[in-house]
Amino acid sequence: MRTAPTILHLDMDAFFAQAEQASKPSLRGKAVVVGGLGPRGVVATASYEARVFGVHSAMPMAQARRLAPNAAYLTPRGGFYRSISEQVMGLLRELSPLVEPLSLDEAFVDLEAGGAAWDSASARLAGERLRADIRGVTGLTGSVGLAASKMLAKIASEQAKPNGLVLIEPGTERALLAPMSVRTLPGIGPATGDHLRRAGITTVEEIVEAGEDELVRLLGKAHGHGVYAMALARDDRPVVAEREAKSVSVEDTYDVDIHDRLRIGMEVQRLADRCVRRLRGAGLSGRTIVLKVRRYDFSTLTRSETLRGPTDDVAVVREAAARLLEGVDTTGGVRLLGVGVSGLADYTQEDLFALVAQAEAEALEGAGVDDGAEGSEGEGDVPPGVRDAEVAERRWHPGHDVRHAEYGPGWVQGSGLGRVTVRFETPWSEPGRVRTFRVDDPDLEVGEPLPLVRPEVEPGAASVGGVCG
Repeated sequence: MRTAPTILHLDMDAFFAQAEQASKPSLRGKAVVVGGLGPRGVVATASYEARVFGVHSAMPMAQARRLAPNAAYLTPRGGFYRSISEQVMGLLRELSPLVEPLSLDEAFVDLEAGGAAWDSASARLAGERLRADIRGVTGLTGSVGLAASKMLAKIASEQAKPNGLVLIEPGTERALLAPMSVRTLPGIGPATGDHLRRAGITTVEEIVEAGEDELVRLLGKAHGHGVYAMALARDDRPVVAEREAKSVSVEDTYDVDIHDRLRIGMEVQRLADRCVRRLRGAGLSGRTIVLKVRRYDFSTLTRSETLRGPTDDVAVVREAAARLLEGVDTTGGVRLLGVGVSGLADYTQEDLFALVAQAEAEALEGAGVDDGAEGSEGEGDVPPGVRDAEVAERRWHPGHDVRHAEYGPGWVQGSGLGRVTVRFETPWSEPGRVRTFRVDDPDLEVGEPLPLVRPEVEPGAASVGGVCG
C-alpha cells in the first residue's frame, strides 16, 4: 500500500442520462431513463431524478415505466457517448501514462506515475482540477475518489457521488471500512454475500472478527484469503494501462472418453466452480462465459454466452455453462472439457455500454432495419420518402437527433400514426418549441449530435443552431 492517496478513480455521474439532459435543455432537472424501449428492453442509465422513484440500471424497462410513468424515456446514442468518453479519457491521459479504463464512464489513474501528485494536498488539487477540466470540455460532471489503493479509490468515488470529491487519508482505511456492507468489497457478489450473511457476517468488521481461517473455510482458500486481505484494506494491485489477462479458464483431459451425459454435466459444473475460484482469487469478474468440448474424434467445439454485465457469481457461471452444453452433441463421448470467463473487469459491475448496444440493436430490430439491406423485392423502385408510413415512422427513435430545413436542429420526442413530434432546441438554447410533422416530411432528416459545450464563434461567423421559438 502507498503512503499517499495518489490513485484516482473517476466515475461520471449517471453518464448517459446526464449527457442527454445536457444536450436537451427541456429535460434538465427532470427524470430521464435511457435504454431499450421495447418489451424486452432494460435500463442502461437513469438520471438521479429518476432514481428517486427506484429506477436503476439493468432494471426491465417495463418495471421502470411503472415506477416513473412521467419520466422521459430515450433510446441510447452510442456514438455520442463514445465521443464524450474519448474526451474524458484524453484528459486523464494528460495526468498520467497509467490510465486503466473500466468502461466508457469510469477509470483508474496513477497520479504518482505521471508526477501529478505525491501527497494528499497535491492529489486533491489534481482531482479538483480534473473535475473542472471535464466540466469545461464536456459540460458534464464526474465524481472523484482518491486513496492509496484501487479498492479504496473506488469506494471514495462512490461516496463522492454526485459531482464531488472524497479523499481517504492513508491510515484511516480500516475505520472507514468497518461498518460497511460486505458487498462493498470487490469479488463479493450476490451469491457470496448471501453465503456470508447466512454465516452471520454482514459487515466488513465482522469479516475481520471472523478471522482468516473462517473465511477460508467459508469461501475456499484463494477467495477466502483475498476477501480477508481486502477487509484489512490490503490492496496492492497496480493501475495497468493494458490488461495482461484476457481470460481465466480451466480444463481437464480424461484418460477415458466420457459418454454419460449426466456425468458430462457434472464435470462442467465442477469446472465452472474451479474457474470462478481462480477468477475471484485474481480479484476479477467477467462478462463472457466460454465452454470448450473436445470430442472423441479430436474435433474441438467452443460455445460462448455474453452476459449483460461482469460477474464472479458461481451460480451464474454454472447456469451459463449448462446452457451452452445443451447445444453441444456429445454422442460418441468427450475427451476434454473446459470452462472459461473472458471480458474481464476488476469489479463486478453492470457494463453500461453493453446495455446501450443491446438497446440500439433492439431499436434497429424493431424498425426492421438491416444495415446495407435494400429491403423487400421491388422496394428499391419506390422513391425515398414515399414508403409505407408505418415503416417510415420507425426511423424516428425517441431522443435521437434530427434537423429540419426551416427550424434547424432538434430531437425526437415520439412518433406514431404517421406523425413525428420534434422539440427544437440545442444544448446552448432555452427549452425549445415542440412541432409535429408527417413522418415522410421531406424537410426533416436524421441529424448529428451537437457538442455539449458551445464552440467559440469567430467574429463575423454565423452561429450554429436553428429556430427554437
